[in-house]
Amino acid sequence: MKIDKSTAAQLYSGPQTFMGVPSSTDASRAGAAILGCPFDCGTHAFRVGSRQGPAAIREQSPLIRRYQSELADCDILSELGVIDAGDVVLTPSRMEKSFEAIEEAAFRLAEAGAAPVGFGGDGSVSLPLVRAAGRVHPGLAVLHIDSHTDAYPIDPVHRYDAATQFTHAAQEQKVLATSSWHVGLRGTTSRPGVYAYTGDLGYNTMTMRDFQSMGADKAVQRIRQSLEGRPVYLSWDMDVFDPSCAPGVCTPAWGGFSAREGLEVIRSLAGLNIVGADVNTVSPPHDINGMTAFLAAAVTHEILMLIWRARSEHK
Repeated sequence: MKIDKSTAAQLYSGPQTFMGVPSSTDASRAGAAILGCPFDCGTHAFRVGSRQGPAAIREQSPLIRRYQSELADCDILSELGVIDAGDVVLTPSRMEKSFEAIEEAAFRLAEAGAAPVGFGGDGSVSLPLVRAAGRVHPGLAVLHIDSHTDAYPIDPVHRYDAATQFTHAAQEQKVLATSSWHVGLRGTTSRPGVYAYTGDLGYNTMTMRDFQSMGADKAVQRIRQSLEGRPVYLSWDMDVFDPSCAPGVCTPAWGGFSAREGLEVIRSLAGLNIVGADVNTVSPPHDINGMTAFLAAAVTHEILMLIWRARSEHK
């Protein structure tokens, strides 16, 4: 078989990227950039494995097709110019050094004009990603969708873990806490008073029970009121889903969103100025047939549609 020189490149496969987008760290023409953050603190009492999350999400992403005829009947990945910048070079459990590396990698992408979309990793990666976004977008608000606030009191000896990232963000004034939200809260906690402490930091909170009793439309309308007109960082913890559809997470809690409900929540955020995001806590060793990673890939595609719309509306 004779191969034409112009098609010879098709004989070789490059690194696996999210949905086959170009592998690149040049974000000068990109509207969004996938950034793997293969980090976990290594301190979870029962489940360590989310450092493998970025690879698992990419592995399942070919199941997501390019066109969403109901919502965006075009190739939004190409129109947005999405790239996959690969993984940050780091060593899990070496927190300060890893956070410095994640922040710098995300900041370079954001400074060049792309919206970084981080793949965790455990929830702690949100802190360096928010720090980077805040350097580029003053007045940043956070919309944190999770079954936990991750805004617990800080241990003076072990300052960083996967339950304090939004405490640091508020105390460092990297986000405007009074405009920010923690949504989907439910289940047991490791200590008392965590909801009250989150409120004392200035954050707004909405439990899953509040969300359901209020109704999705009214709940989202209330959330949007404080986010409209602001740069918004969207942090999506996969344990906000019920374990029946997302079993492979670090800290599962029963009574979460179904897949349909969670995806509808993301779609209801259309029009907000999403400038950065993360999808975290996929733990492949605890997953079943890759179903959590597959759902995380679908969440990522929905978030990219939000960013695509935001870029169109906030030019």
